[in-house]
Amino acid sequence: MTDLVIDPSTTALIVIDLQHGIVARPAAPHSAADVVSRCAKLAKAFREAGSLVVLVQVGFSDDDCDRLTPTADAAPPAMPRAADWSELVPELDRQPGDIVILKRQWGAFYGTALDLQLRRRGIKTLVYGGIATNFGVESTARDAYERGFEQLFVEDAMSGLTEGAHAFAVTTIFPRMGRVRSTEDVLAAIKVR
Repeated sequence: MTDLVIDPSTTALIVIDLQHGIVARPAAPHSAADVVSRCAKLAKAFREAGSLVVLVQVGFSDDDCDRLTPTADAAPPAMPRAADWSELVPELDRQPGDIVILKRQWGAFYGTALDLQLRRRGIKTLVYGGIATNFGVESTARDAYERGFEQLFVEDAMSGLTEGAHAFAVTTIFPRMGRVRSTEDVLAAIKVR
């Protein structure tokens, strides 16, 4: 799309939960491997353009006391976590200038330094990729919307637990909070200056 302009100095790429325990789960409509590959390309391009890259991961204490456990009709599945469950996948090629945010719930703002780190760097626009579209990405985006950030959702650099959940977020929720584009659209816009 020709209407996409990205200012690298005020834009951050936010990569949600691309960690061993999350990418091992089924994802749709895009495979976890495809999402990781596209987010890695985006991270490389954003770094080369001088933009901030934020890598978000979810993790819990050994005693699991910091995990949310509300009474719910569809509680998250109980599962053992491997030792590397919350480690970021190596394909993201974490660099010293990246910010890593550890969260304990779906959204990356609550209880973390994300807002502080973005504002101190003059960030105005957030570009998203990751898994799951309708959990971590959407929760973070809703908080960012209420904080006044401009937002750009990279549809094929994120995936949901189901194709329908992903589709609902990218066709109904995200267009009300920002713009939805493809990886190729974003890569072209970050390289044009």
